[in-house]
Amino acid sequence: MSKQSPVDTPFHYRAGELTCENVPLARVVAAVDTPVYVYSRAEIESRARTYVATAADVTGGAALVCYAVKANGNPALLRLLAAAGLGADVTSGGELFLARHAGFPATNIIFSGVGKKGGEIAEALAAGIRAIHVESEMELAAVAAAAARQGVVAPIGVRVNPDVSADTHPYISTGLRDHKFGVPRERAAAILRAAAADPWLRPVGLAAHIGSQITDLAPFAQSVGFLVALADGLKAEGITLDYIDAGGGLGIDYQGPAPDVAAWVRAVGPQVSAAGYRLVVEPGRSIVGRAGALLTRVVYTKDQGEKRFVIADAGMTDLIRPTLYQAYHPIVPLVESASAPETVDIVGPICETSDFLARARSLPPVARGDLLAILHAGAYGYAMSSNYNGHLRPAEVLVEGDSFQVIRRRQTYDDLLSGT
Repeated sequence: MSKQSPVDTPFHYRAGELTCENVPLARVVAAVDTPVYVYSRAEIESRARTYVATAADVTGGAALVCYAVKANGNPALLRLLAAAGLGADVTSGGELFLARHAGFPATNIIFSGVGKKGGEIAEALAAGIRAIHVESEMELAAVAAAAARQGVVAPIGVRVNPDVSADTHPYISTGLRDHKFGVPRERAAAILRAAAADPWLRPVGLAAHIGSQITDLAPFAQSVGFLVALADGLKAEGITLDYIDAGGGLGIDYQGPAPDVAAWVRAVGPQVSAAGYRLVVEPGRSIVGRAGALLTRVVYTKDQGEKRFVIADAGMTDLIRPTLYQAYHPIVPLVESASAPETVDIVGPICETSDFLARARSLPPVARGDLLAILHAGAYGYAMSSNYNGHLRPAEVLVEGDSFQVIRRRQTYDDLLSGT
Protein backbone atom coordinates (compact mmCIF):
# COMPACT_ATOMS: atom_id res chain seq x y z
CA MET A 1 0.00 0.00 0.00
CA SER A 2 1.23 3.49 -0.78
CA LYS A 3 2.24 5.79 2.01
CA GLN A 4 -0.28 8.22 0.49
CA SER A 5 -3.15 5.95 1.57
CA PRO A 6 -4.61 5.63 5.08
CA VAL A 7 -3.45 2.62 7.04
CA ASP A 8 -6.89 1.05 7.31
CA THR A 9 -9.01 1.16 4.15
CA PRO A 10 -10.32 -1.25 1.50
CA PHE A 11 -8.76 0.99 -1.18
CA HIS A 12 -5.23 -0.12 -2.08
CA TYR A 13 -2.66 0.39 -4.82
CA ARG A 14 -1.93 -2.67 -6.94
CA ALA A 15 0.64 -2.36 -9.70
CA GLY A 16 0.34 1.41 -9.35
CA GLU A 17 -3.47 1.51 -9.72
CA LEU A 18 -5.87 2.32 -6.89
CA THR A 19 -8.35 -0.52 -6.44
CA CYS A 20 -11.40 -1.33 -4.36
CA GLU A 21 -11.32 -5.02 -3.45
CA ASN A 22 -10.17 -6.46 -6.82
CA VAL A 23 -11.54 -3.74 -9.09
CA PRO A 24 -9.25 -1.01 -10.47
CA LEU A 25 -11.11 2.24 -9.88
CA ALA A 26 -10.19 3.53 -13.33
CA ARG A 27 -12.40 0.75 -14.65
CA VAL A 28 -15.34 2.13 -12.68
CA VAL A 29 -14.71 5.63 -14.03
CA ALA A 30 -14.52 4.32 -17.61
CA ALA A 31 -17.96 2.79 -17.20
CA VAL A 32 -19.72 5.38 -15.05
CA ASP A 33 -17.74 8.67 -15.33
CA THR A 34 -17.18 11.10 -12.44
CA PRO A 35 -18.09 12.11 -9.84
CA VAL A 36 -19.04 8.67 -8.50
CA TYR A 37 -19.26 7.09 -5.07
CA VAL A 38 -17.74 3.60 -4.79
CA TYR A 39 -18.43 1.26 -1.86
CA SER A 40 -16.81 -2.01 -0.79
CA ARG A 41 -19.37 -4.71 0.00
CA ALA A 42 -16.79 -6.78 1.88
CA GLU A 43 -15.88 -3.87 4.16
CA ILE A 44 -19.50 -3.05 5.00
CA GLU A 45 -20.46 -6.65 5.70
CA SER A 46 -17.33 -7.30 7.77
CA ARG A 47 -17.95 -4.36 10.07
CA ALA A 48 -21.64 -5.16 10.36
CA ARG A 49 -20.86 -8.75 11.33
CA THR A 50 -18.34 -7.56 13.92
CA TYR A 51 -20.94 -5.34 15.54
CA VAL A 52 -23.57 -8.09 15.68
CA ALA A 53 -21.16 -10.78 16.93
CA THR A 54 -19.53 -8.57 19.58
CA ALA A 55 -22.83 -7.26 20.90
CA ALA A 56 -24.17 -10.81 21.15
CA ASP A 57 -21.02 -11.99 22.91
CA VAL A 58 -21.02 -9.15 25.43
CA THR A 59 -24.71 -9.45 26.30
CA GLY A 60 -25.42 -13.14 25.83
CA GLY A 61 -27.60 -12.31 22.85
CA ALA A 62 -29.61 -9.55 24.56
CA ALA A 63 -28.64 -6.84 22.07
CA LEU A 64 -29.86 -5.05 18.98
CA VAL A 65 -27.53 -3.21 16.59
CA CYS A 66 -29.56 -0.55 14.79
CA TYR A 67 -27.84 0.96 11.75
CA ALA A 68 -28.20 4.75 11.61
CA VAL A 69 -29.87 5.14 8.22
CA LYS A 70 -28.96 8.83 8.05
CA ALA A 71 -25.30 7.92 7.45
CA ASN A 72 -26.02 6.38 4.05
CA GLY A 73 -29.51 5.39 2.97
CA ASN A 74 -28.79 3.75 -0.37
CA PRO A 75 -31.39 0.96 -0.66
CA ALA A 76 -28.83 -1.62 -1.85
CA LEU A 77 -26.64 -1.00 1.20
CA LEU A 78 -29.65 -1.08 3.50
CA ARG A 79 -30.61 -4.49 2.12
CA LEU A 80 -27.10 -5.79 2.89
CA LEU A 81 -27.33 -4.58 6.47
CA ALA A 82 -30.82 -5.95 7.01
CA ALA A 83 -29.63 -9.33 5.73
CA ALA A 84 -26.68 -9.15 8.16
CA GLY A 85 -29.12 -9.06 11.07
CA LEU A 86 -29.04 -5.37 11.94
CA GLY A 87 -32.00 -3.24 12.91
CA ALA A 88 -32.47 0.36 11.82
CA ASP A 89 -32.37 3.72 13.58
CA VAL A 90 -34.49 6.17 11.59
CA THR A 91 -35.03 9.90 12.03
CA SER A 92 -37.85 10.65 9.59
CA GLY A 93 -40.78 9.14 7.79
CA GLY A 94 -38.61 8.90 4.70
CA GLU A 95 -35.96 6.87 6.51
CA LEU A 96 -38.70 4.66 7.98
CA PHE A 97 -39.95 4.04 4.43
CA LEU A 98 -36.43 3.18 3.25
CA ALA A 99 -35.84 0.82 6.18
CA ARG A 100 -39.13 -1.01 5.61
CA HIS A 101 -38.47 -1.18 1.85
CA ALA A 102 -35.05 -2.72 2.53
CA GLY A 103 -36.53 -5.49 4.66
CA PHE A 104 -35.70 -4.46 8.21
CA PRO A 105 -38.32 -6.05 10.49
CA ALA A 106 -40.52 -3.37 12.03
CA THR A 107 -39.76 -4.76 15.49
CA ASN A 108 -36.07 -3.93 14.89
CA ILE A 109 -36.68 -0.27 13.97
CA ILE A 110 -36.32 2.62 16.42
CA PHE A 111 -37.57 6.11 15.49
CA SER A 112 -35.35 8.89 16.84
CA GLY A 113 -35.29 12.61 16.08
CA VAL A 114 -36.26 15.86 17.72
CA GLY A 115 -39.01 17.01 15.33
CA LYS A 116 -41.25 14.10 14.31
CA LYS A 117 -44.41 15.26 12.55
CA GLY A 118 -47.84 13.89 13.35
CA GLY A 119 -48.06 11.95 10.10
CA GLU A 120 -44.66 10.34 10.73
CA ILE A 121 -45.72 9.27 14.23
CA ALA A 122 -48.88 7.73 12.80
CA GLU A 123 -46.84 5.85 10.16
CA ALA A 124 -44.48 4.48 12.80
CA LEU A 125 -47.34 3.27 14.99
CA ALA A 126 -49.10 1.66 12.03
CA ALA A 127 -45.90 -0.16 11.09
CA GLY A 128 -45.53 -1.57 14.62
CA ILE A 129 -41.94 -0.48 15.17
CA ARG A 130 -39.94 -1.36 18.27
CA ALA A 131 -40.06 2.10 19.86
CA ILE A 132 -40.48 5.82 19.34
CA HIS A 133 -37.85 7.83 21.20
CA VAL A 134 -39.43 11.08 22.35
CA GLU A 135 -37.48 14.23 23.16
CA SER A 136 -40.04 16.46 24.86
CA GLU A 137 -43.26 16.46 26.87
CA MET A 138 -45.12 17.90 23.90
CA GLU A 139 -43.94 15.05 21.69
CA LEU A 140 -45.04 12.50 24.29
CA ALA A 141 -48.54 14.01 24.22
CA ALA A 142 -48.57 13.85 20.42
CA VAL A 143 -47.60 10.17 20.44
CA ALA A 144 -50.24 9.37 23.08
CA ALA A 145 -52.94 11.11 21.04
CA ALA A 146 -51.91 9.29 17.85
CA ALA A 147 -51.85 5.94 19.66
CA ALA A 148 -55.34 6.53 21.07
CA ARG A 149 -56.67 7.37 17.61
CA GLN A 150 -55.21 4.14 16.22
CA GLY A 151 -56.18 2.05 19.22
CA VAL A 152 -52.64 0.80 19.82
CA VAL A 153 -50.25 1.05 22.74
CA ALA A 154 -47.12 2.98 21.73
CA PRO A 155 -43.73 1.72 23.00
CA ILE A 156 -41.82 4.75 24.26
CA GLY A 157 -38.18 5.48 24.86
CA VAL A 158 -36.82 8.83 26.01
CA ARG A 159 -33.67 10.47 24.74
CA VAL A 160 -31.79 11.86 27.70
CA ASN A 161 -29.21 14.59 27.49
CA PRO A 162 -26.46 13.35 29.83
CA ASP A 163 -24.51 16.64 29.67
CA VAL A 164 -21.40 14.71 28.60
CA SER A 165 -18.80 16.61 26.59
CA ALA A 166 -17.15 14.83 23.67
CA ASP A 167 -14.13 15.96 21.65
CA THR A 168 -15.66 16.54 18.22
CA HIS A 169 -16.79 19.37 15.95
CA PRO A 170 -19.38 21.56 17.73
CA TYR A 171 -21.92 21.00 14.94
CA ILE A 172 -21.94 17.24 15.63
CA SER A 173 -21.70 17.39 19.41
CA THR A 174 -25.17 16.57 20.76
CA GLY A 175 -24.86 15.62 24.43
CA LEU A 176 -24.54 18.94 26.27
CA ARG A 177 -27.27 20.66 28.26
CA ASP A 178 -27.70 23.57 25.84
CA HIS A 179 -28.13 21.38 22.74
CA LYS A 180 -31.55 20.90 21.14
CA PHE A 181 -31.45 17.14 21.60
CA GLY A 182 -32.98 15.12 24.43
CA VAL A 183 -34.10 16.26 27.86
CA PRO A 184 -32.28 16.47 31.21
CA ARG A 185 -32.39 13.63 33.71
CA GLU A 186 -35.26 14.98 35.84
CA ARG A 187 -37.52 15.62 32.87
CA ALA A 188 -36.68 12.25 31.32
CA ALA A 189 -37.80 10.50 34.50
CA ALA A 190 -40.99 12.58 34.59
CA ILE A 191 -41.76 11.74 30.96
CA LEU A 192 -41.36 8.03 31.62
CA ARG A 193 -43.58 8.28 34.70
CA ALA A 194 -46.22 9.98 32.57
CA ALA A 195 -45.89 7.27 29.94
CA ALA A 196 -46.31 4.55 32.57
CA ALA A 197 -49.53 6.21 33.74
CA ASP A 198 -51.01 6.57 30.24
CA PRO A 199 -53.05 3.61 28.94
CA TRP A 200 -51.87 4.28 25.39
CA LEU A 201 -48.16 4.38 26.21
CA ARG A 202 -45.63 1.79 27.40
CA PRO A 203 -42.18 2.93 28.60
CA VAL A 204 -39.49 0.60 27.23
CA GLY A 205 -36.13 2.36 27.08
CA LEU A 206 -33.68 5.16 27.72
CA ALA A 207 -31.38 6.53 25.03
CA ALA A 208 -28.53 8.98 24.65
CA HIS A 209 -26.44 10.16 21.73
CA ILE A 210 -23.56 12.40 22.71
CA GLY A 211 -22.27 13.28 19.26
CA SER A 212 -20.59 12.00 16.14
CA GLN A 213 -17.02 11.21 15.05
CA ILE A 214 -15.92 10.59 18.66
CA THR A 215 -12.71 8.60 19.07
CA ASP A 216 -12.43 8.53 22.87
CA LEU A 217 -14.28 5.67 24.56
CA ALA A 218 -14.50 7.32 27.98
CA PRO A 219 -17.44 9.66 27.21
CA PHE A 220 -19.46 6.73 25.87
CA ALA A 221 -18.89 4.73 29.06
CA GLN A 222 -19.78 7.80 31.14
CA SER A 223 -23.01 8.30 29.22
CA VAL A 224 -24.03 4.66 29.58
CA GLY A 225 -23.33 4.75 33.32
CA PHE A 226 -25.64 7.77 33.53
CA LEU A 227 -28.41 5.91 31.68
CA VAL A 228 -28.09 2.77 33.80
CA ALA A 229 -28.28 4.77 37.03
CA LEU A 230 -31.40 6.56 35.79
CA ALA A 231 -33.03 3.29 34.70
CA ASP A 232 -32.24 1.70 38.05
CA GLY A 233 -33.86 4.63 39.84
CA LEU A 234 -37.01 4.19 37.78
CA LYS A 235 -36.98 0.45 38.47
CA ALA A 236 -37.05 1.23 42.19
CA GLU A 237 -40.25 3.18 41.53
CA GLY A 238 -41.81 0.22 39.73
CA ILE A 239 -41.02 1.29 36.14
CA THR A 240 -38.84 -1.43 34.63
CA LEU A 241 -37.38 -0.68 31.22
CA ASP A 242 -36.40 -3.23 28.60
CA TYR A 243 -33.28 -1.64 27.12
CA ILE A 244 -30.58 0.99 27.32
CA ASP A 245 -29.73 2.61 23.99
CA ALA A 246 -26.09 3.74 24.05
CA GLY A 247 -26.56 5.61 20.75
CA GLY A 248 -23.86 5.82 18.13
CA GLY A 249 -21.17 8.30 17.22
CA LEU A 250 -18.02 6.17 17.10
CA GLY A 251 -15.48 7.90 14.89
CA ILE A 252 -13.25 6.51 12.16
CA ASP A 253 -9.62 7.17 11.25
CA TYR A 254 -9.95 10.09 8.85
CA GLN A 255 -6.68 11.56 10.05
CA GLY A 256 -5.72 9.86 13.30
CA PRO A 257 -6.38 6.56 15.09
CA ALA A 258 -9.86 5.48 16.13
CA PRO A 259 -11.08 2.58 18.29
CA ASP A 260 -12.28 -0.52 16.50
CA VAL A 261 -15.96 -1.36 16.69
CA ALA A 262 -15.49 -4.32 19.03
CA ALA A 263 -13.67 -2.14 21.56
CA TRP A 264 -16.53 0.36 21.49
CA VAL A 265 -19.19 -2.29 22.07
CA ARG A 266 -17.13 -3.76 24.91
CA ALA A 267 -16.83 -0.30 26.48
CA VAL A 268 -20.60 0.19 26.71
CA GLY A 269 -22.14 -3.29 26.70
CA PRO A 270 -21.03 -4.86 30.00
CA GLN A 271 -22.50 -2.04 32.13
CA VAL A 272 -25.87 -2.46 30.45
CA SER A 273 -25.88 -6.24 30.55
CA ALA A 274 -24.75 -6.44 34.19
CA ALA A 275 -27.66 -4.19 35.18
CA GLY A 276 -30.13 -6.54 33.52
CA TYR A 277 -31.11 -4.47 30.49
CA ARG A 278 -30.92 -5.26 26.80
CA LEU A 279 -28.31 -3.28 24.86
CA VAL A 280 -29.14 -1.16 21.82
CA VAL A 281 -26.46 0.62 19.79
CA GLU A 282 -26.88 2.85 16.72
CA PRO A 283 -23.70 2.83 14.59
CA GLY A 284 -23.62 4.49 11.20
CA ARG A 285 -20.32 6.06 10.15
CA SER A 286 -18.30 3.26 11.76
CA ILE A 287 -19.99 0.72 9.45
CA VAL A 288 -20.03 2.52 6.10
CA GLY A 289 -17.56 5.43 6.43
CA ARG A 290 -14.31 3.69 5.50
CA ALA A 291 -16.09 1.54 2.91
CA GLY A 292 -16.68 4.42 0.50
CA ALA A 293 -14.69 6.72 -1.76
CA LEU A 294 -15.74 9.61 -3.98
CA LEU A 295 -13.94 9.57 -7.33
CA THR A 296 -13.46 12.89 -9.08
CA ARG A 297 -11.68 14.21 -12.17
CA VAL A 298 -9.36 17.20 -12.31
CA VAL A 299 -11.00 19.78 -14.57
CA TYR A 300 -8.32 22.47 -14.37
CA THR A 301 -5.36 23.59 -12.30
CA LYS A 302 -4.88 27.26 -11.53
CA ASP A 303 -2.22 29.38 -9.86
CA GLN A 304 -3.66 32.35 -7.99
CA GLY A 305 -1.35 34.52 -5.91
CA GLU A 306 0.58 32.22 -3.60
CA LYS A 307 -1.85 29.34 -4.06
CA ARG A 308 -2.23 26.52 -6.50
CA PHE A 309 -5.79 25.32 -6.98
CA VAL A 310 -6.77 21.89 -8.24
CA ILE A 311 -10.31 22.30 -9.55
CA ALA A 312 -12.26 19.04 -9.54
CA ASP A 313 -15.65 18.07 -10.92
CA ALA A 314 -16.81 17.09 -7.42
CA GLY A 315 -17.51 19.73 -4.82
CA MET A 316 -19.65 20.63 -1.86
CA THR A 317 -22.78 19.43 -3.63
CA ASP A 318 -21.29 15.92 -3.65
CA LEU A 319 -19.40 15.96 -0.32
CA ILE A 320 -20.27 18.83 2.00
CA ARG A 321 -18.39 17.62 5.08
CA PRO A 322 -15.20 19.64 4.44
CA THR A 323 -17.28 22.80 3.95
CA LEU A 324 -19.69 22.21 6.81
CA TYR A 325 -17.37 20.75 9.46
CA GLN A 326 -13.89 21.57 8.12
CA ALA A 327 -13.60 17.78 7.93
CA TYR A 328 -10.47 16.05 6.70
CA HIS A 329 -10.67 13.27 4.10
CA PRO A 330 -7.59 11.47 2.74
CA ILE A 331 -7.24 12.24 -0.98
CA VAL A 332 -5.00 10.23 -3.30
CA PRO A 333 -4.50 9.91 -7.08
CA LEU A 334 -5.86 6.85 -8.84
CA VAL A 335 -2.42 6.34 -10.39
CA GLU A 336 0.34 6.01 -7.81
CA SER A 337 2.99 8.68 -8.08
CA ALA A 338 6.58 8.90 -6.89
CA SER A 339 6.81 12.60 -7.76
CA ALA A 340 7.56 15.11 -5.04
CA PRO A 341 4.27 16.45 -3.67
CA GLU A 342 3.17 20.06 -3.82
CA THR A 343 0.81 21.99 -1.57
CA VAL A 344 -2.56 22.68 -3.17
CA ASP A 345 -6.16 23.57 -2.42
CA ILE A 346 -8.52 21.00 -3.93
CA VAL A 347 -11.76 22.77 -4.77
CA GLY A 348 -14.99 22.10 -6.61
CA PRO A 349 -16.97 23.89 -9.34
CA ILE A 350 -19.60 25.47 -7.06
CA CYS A 351 -20.06 29.26 -6.84
CA GLU A 352 -19.06 29.49 -3.18
CA THR A 353 -15.68 30.33 -1.67
CA SER A 354 -16.44 27.63 0.90
CA ASP A 355 -16.56 24.97 -1.84
CA PHE A 356 -13.43 23.01 -1.07
CA LEU A 357 -12.48 19.37 -0.56
CA ALA A 358 -9.09 20.07 1.02
CA ARG A 359 -6.98 23.09 1.84
CA ALA A 360 -3.19 23.28 1.96
CA ARG A 361 -3.02 19.58 1.12
CA SER A 362 0.14 17.75 0.04
CA LEU A 363 -0.56 16.04 -3.29
CA PRO A 364 1.61 14.76 -6.15
CA PRO A 365 1.43 17.03 -9.21
CA VAL A 366 -1.76 16.50 -11.22
CA ALA A 367 -2.93 17.64 -14.63
CA ARG A 368 -6.26 18.16 -16.34
CA GLY A 369 -8.09 14.83 -16.67
CA ASP A 370 -6.29 13.09 -13.80
CA LEU A 371 -8.42 11.16 -11.34
CA LEU A 372 -8.50 11.49 -7.55
CA ALA A 373 -10.11 9.40 -4.83
CA ILE A 374 -11.54 11.09 -1.74
CA LEU A 375 -11.40 8.30 0.81
CA HIS A 376 -13.44 7.50 3.93
CA ALA A 377 -16.45 9.03 2.16
CA GLY A 378 -19.05 6.30 2.71
CA ALA A 379 -20.92 8.16 5.46
CA TYR A 380 -22.64 11.54 5.17
CA GLY A 381 -21.49 11.86 1.58
CA TYR A 382 -24.23 11.10 -0.91
CA ALA A 383 -26.72 11.36 1.97
CA MET A 384 -25.98 15.10 2.28
CA SER A 385 -25.58 15.85 -1.44
CA SER A 386 -27.67 18.46 -3.25
CA ASN A 387 -28.52 19.97 -6.63
CA TYR A 388 -27.21 23.42 -5.75
CA ASN A 389 -26.01 25.34 -8.83
CA GLY A 390 -27.95 22.82 -10.93
CA HIS A 391 -25.33 20.12 -10.40
CA LEU A 392 -26.49 16.54 -10.72
CA ARG A 393 -26.18 14.07 -7.89
CA PRO A 394 -23.49 11.46 -8.62
CA ALA A 395 -23.82 7.77 -9.34
CA GLU A 396 -23.19 5.15 -6.66
CA VAL A 397 -21.41 1.85 -7.31
CA LEU A 398 -21.01 -1.27 -5.15
CA VAL A 399 -17.90 -3.41 -5.59
CA GLU A 400 -17.93 -7.12 -4.83
CA GLY A 401 -14.70 -8.97 -5.45
CA ASP A 402 -13.69 -8.41 -9.07
CA SER A 403 -17.03 -6.99 -10.23
CA PHE A 404 -19.16 -3.93 -9.57
CA GLN A 405 -22.71 -2.76 -10.13
CA VAL A 406 -24.38 0.64 -10.28
CA ILE A 407 -26.68 0.88 -7.25
CA ARG A 408 -27.88 4.39 -8.05
CA ARG A 409 -27.69 5.94 -11.49
CA ARG A 410 -26.32 9.42 -12.01
CA GLN A 411 -29.04 12.02 -12.24
CA THR A 412 -29.92 13.55 -15.60
CA TYR A 413 -31.09 17.07 -16.35
CA ASP A 414 -34.64 15.74 -16.50
CA ASP A 415 -34.34 14.89 -12.80
CA LEU A 416 -34.01 18.61 -12.10
CA LEU A 417 -37.60 18.94 -13.33
CA SER A 418 -38.94 16.11 -11.16
CA GLY A 419 -42.13 17.10 -9.39
CA THR A 420 -42.67 20.28 -11.42
